[in-house]
Amino acid sequence: MTERLVARMREFGTTVFAEMTALAVRTGSINLGQGFPDTDGPPAMLERAVAAINGGFNQYPPGPGVPELRQAVAEHRKAHYDLAYDPDGEILVTVGATEAIAAAVLALCEPGDEVVLFEPYYDSYAAAVALAGAVRRPVALRPVEGRFTFDPAELRAAVGPRTRTILVNSPHNPTGTVFTREELAEIAAVCREHDLIAITDEVYEHLTFDGVEHIPLATFPGMRERTVMISSAGKTFSVTGWKTGWVCAPPELTRAVQTVKQFTTFTASAPWQLAVAHALTHELPWVAALRRDLQAKRDRLMAGLAAAGFGVLRPSGTYFVQTDIRPLGFEDGLALTRELPSLAGVVAIPTQVFYDRPEYGRHFVRFAFCKQDEVIDEAARRLALLGKGSNR
Repeated sequence: MTERLVARMREFGTTVFAEMTALAVRTGSINLGQGFPDTDGPPAMLERAVAAINGGFNQYPPGPGVPELRQAVAEHRKAHYDLAYDPDGEILVTVGATEAIAAAVLALCEPGDEVVLFEPYYDSYAAAVALAGAVRRPVALRPVEGRFTFDPAELRAAVGPRTRTILVNSPHNPTGTVFTREELAEIAAVCREHDLIAITDEVYEHLTFDGVEHIPLATFPGMRERTVMISSAGKTFSVTGWKTGWVCAPPELTRAVQTVKQFTTFTASAPWQLAVAHALTHELPWVAALRRDLQAKRDRLMAGLAAAGFGVLRPSGTYFVQTDIRPLGFEDGLALTRELPSLAGVVAIPTQVFYDRPEYGRHFVRFAFCKQDEVIDEAARRLALLGKGSNR
């Protein structure tokens, strides 16, 4: 049969997450691939969702989101970042950050416009750019002194006459880097000089480690008025299945995103929205404990990976550790991750699939540490077989 999928989407098939999760299920392997926790969020938040369902809050919520959640998001932005957003006009609730990013790109980019983004990147970014008929202009993140960063000259070289937006993810998935104040200032300067709109994915904003600070790009001079700031509840409160996110932006940018969003999902998740409103207001001490717990899990997995012979890069945020597979004698991360279930009974994600130029990431593999300690320990025990060469 003739290919029916439109040409701009033909490079996107089954996501690597679906492939590797299916592989984990099929082989009974430990899944350290897809980034979802195996424990629930704060009990009081979960009870609020149940109460909302039992209380009949099961029909369409308002298109922009329930007032309680928009108000809670506004208060959170002000309290944490001293950013003032009007809940009536500058905040939009979305079906997770993924919808927010896609709607923002579709709303703000004409066919042929260019989007600067940092590779490796979360895979939905490339699909959103393709849906808009826009063009990706990647800037590579490379390890320097143990953390991933970019060359400011490469960032500036990526901007051209057709550049419309820059997509910034910090804390960064999949590398685990958190952009420094100096790096963000460089990005902000480029945005101001070239009149670019920044779309910022900040879903891991509360999950940073070792005292590293998350700084929103919108806090820099001249950036609030040109930034579409995106976050969500999924990672912060360990409810990735709730798919409840939000956009904070000036009125004209919020209206643009909502114009697209209303014809994708229109609205969703009424009970979850009320529960997340409660969580943003009352459950941040729980999030602080989660952050401490995740830092310990990160250290636990890093120790196991190093003992197994991987080259390990220390992440400052997110759920993920990047590893260099070359010390173990492997060169191709995609080939290794497809064999890893049979070699060690563990599933991971090949980083190269998140690049436009996969050769930059061919020797990196990503592992998730948002799992229970006993799961991490068993995975480390199994991965130690690689270093011993018992199954090679």
